[in-house]
Amino acid sequence: MPDGPGESGGGSGSAKADARKLGIGLVGMGVVAWAIGNLFLAFGYYPNWFFDSKILIGVLALVAGVGGAYLFFFFLNMFVEGLPERLSLLATPYAYLLPAFAAIAVMLLYPTIQTINYSFANDDSTEYVGFANYREVFSSQAFRDSILNNVLWLLLVPAVTVAFGVLVAVLADKLSTRGEQVSKSLIFLPMAISFVGATAIWSLIYAFDTTGLLNAIVTSLGGEAQTWLQISTARLNSLLLMVILVWLQVGFAMILLSSAIKGVPEETLEAARIDGASELQIFWRVVIPQIKGTIITVFITVVILVLKVFDIVYVSTNGNFKTNVIANLFFNKLFADDQAGQAAAIVVILLIAVMPVLVWQVRHFREEEANR
Repeated sequence: MPDGPGESGGGSGSAKADARKLGIGLVGMGVVAWAIGNLFLAFGYYPNWFFDSKILIGVLALVAGVGGAYLFFFFLNMFVEGLPERLSLLATPYAYLLPAFAAIAVMLLYPTIQTINYSFANDDSTEYVGFANYREVFSSQAFRDSILNNVLWLLLVPAVTVAFGVLVAVLADKLSTRGEQVSKSLIFLPMAISFVGATAIWSLIYAFDTTGLLNAIVTSLGGEAQTWLQISTARLNSLLLMVILVWLQVGFAMILLSSAIKGVPEETLEAARIDGASELQIFWRVVIPQIKGTIITVFITVVILVLKVFDIVYVSTNGNFKTNVIANLFFNKLFADDQAGQAAAIVVILLIAVMPVLVWQVRHFREEEANR
């Protein structure tokens, strides 16, 4: 039976409205993407348009980034709503996932592929040289020193960070509610400081003259002031730099581990006490096994961070006095020595070193999710 005039008109009006949504959404997404792209290109190529003001550029980037994302998804939603109902339901999840995947592809996958490609090219990436960059890197004493330092960082920093995190979490848990909040806030506070800022703070502590806190303590005890960051004996200067990263990350470890400790069922603790276990035995045999997953997660997170450590070394010593690490070596190869091929090779080596850790972390996370 044919539809009545009203129904036919309603269907036609609905189709026109959907077509209008499709058109507006498609044009809107294109305009927003074009405008944001051109604005960010202008930041890089024509900073004089913004009075060479980094503050103004930063504010505009923040507004354009957040506002542009809102407008883009607003028009994207309009576009999806304009599709036929069945197609709209099918496309909705992909409409919001694909932009994120596209951003990952542009910001991560494409640069990764390009870096691997450039690692087989010469210094100015104009012709291929095969594995020459890798041979040069592996035969370099600077690279071997950087590898050794990175291994030392890997052996010490994650373990010390987790150990202090557990210790602080347990001790803070014994305090009153107010005391726990204050102590945790103070310990977590360094997380709000950038690596560069933290290094600047600790540089004052390690300073040579008596304004340096460490030298002030040493001289007050009758010792002599030292240039601490130049003492490479037993890698003392590298150890002092590791202290900075531990100081920054203990708060992160503490928060996660404290949450895990509070999640330990009280019944298991009471059962252990009834069986006559001491508090130390309860800690090692009851609490630690039940927060093992969180400990591993924190440990792996810090391991990945250590593999990429750069700011602390660059700001404090720039890799001098046997403190260099892989990331800082890459930076100097690229920007100081203009050796783009070797720099790319170093990054690829670092990527290969990180990959097994990432794979293991993903597998561990899936196992933890499956056991819940």
